[in-house]
Amino acid sequence: MKVAVASKNPVKIEAVREAFSECFFENFDLESFFVSSGVSDQPLGNRETRKGARNRAETLMLQHPGFDYYVGIEGGVSMMKRQMAAFAWMVIKSKENEGTARTASFFLPPRIAELVLIGYELGEADDIVFGQKNSKQDNGAVGLLTNNVVIRKTLYKQAVVLALIPFLSPDMYQKRI
Repeated sequence: MKVAVASKNPVKIEAVREAFSECFFENFDLESFFVSSGVSDQPLGNRETRKGARNRAETLMLQHPGFDYYVGIEGGVSMMKRQMAAFAWMVIKSKENEGTARTASFFLPPRIAELVLIGYELGEADDIVFGQKNSKQDNGAVGLLTNNVVIRKTLYKQAVVLALIPFLSPDMYQKRI
């Protein structure tokens, strides 16, 4: 089995590696590629974030044929009643099937939200507020805010597993006429 991930971020790569390993119990080759999302650097809202994940998976599929699975992951934020929530979308594609899932959401502190609203990416805002460097390739905002009880890799891994459901139970997801 060959899996392509549309990211060079080690957190996303490891989340995909662990999810596929636990779901399929077989050896597989995993390669990562830089692929543009085609959306804002910091997507705002469900629609734009999901589109970014889909664009990554579809572009990867076109640019690198020959893989069994193509995984696109996009983190985003959304305003909900004066609070900013953070989350990510996963899109997994194969020639025959597609699965999508979203992570759980969590609310960001006002100072981080303010920085995002003036143009910083969430990871940059986290680094400024927490005095970190490149936290998006480590525990992420969720890790920083939960004292690493939940880290970015764990959050993403669960959603990758959920996006794999149509591949794990393909008979349940065949289109009916």
